[in-house]
Amino acid sequence: MSEFIFFVLSTGSAWVALTREFAEFCVWGWDNLPRILLMYYTNFVSSPEGYFQTVICNAPEFSVTVANHDLHYISWDVPPKQHPHTLSMDDLPKMIGSNAPFARKFKRDDPVLDQIDAELLGRAKGSFVPGGWCAGAPLCTEIGDPTRLQPGPGAERLAALMDVIVRSKKFTQNQCR
Repeated sequence: MSEFIFFVLSTGSAWVALTREFAEFCVWGWDNLPRILLMYYTNFVSSPEGYFQTVICNAPEFSVTVANHDLHYISWDVPPKQHPHTLSMDDLPKMIGSNAPFARKFKRDDPVLDQIDAELLGRAKGSFVPGGWCAGAPLCTEIGDPTRLQPGPGAERLAALMDVIVRSKKFTQNQCR
């Protein structure tokens, strides 16, 4: 007798943020679903826009955790909203105000990128973004504890955005649609 496996295909953004628990589910696969869908999506042109979404929306223990938002600030052209506007210094206040951790699209070497590095990431030109692994004086001249996490203002902005997303009246309506 043949065994049929049914699942609902889901699509979304190629940009996803996954919890550690969900990533472990996909890697360790205590359920066969992640492997089955990996084989299914192998020959898709846009598999990043469907694989994780289909796995999570067909796994009852994870489907209730979906926050349907790609965490990007994008300023679209006027209707039909097919092409993102190229961001510049004029867009910086709106980008920061959105609390989104990512944005697109930028011109190569645009000054707004240096401004984001300096103001939001605390990164000096030609250096790394400081983090818990930084030690020494001046900062980051020595390797500190790589397991030490120091959330900064960016983490607070992301928490504010996630709070808005999960408290939205449409949160549960937008899960796995």
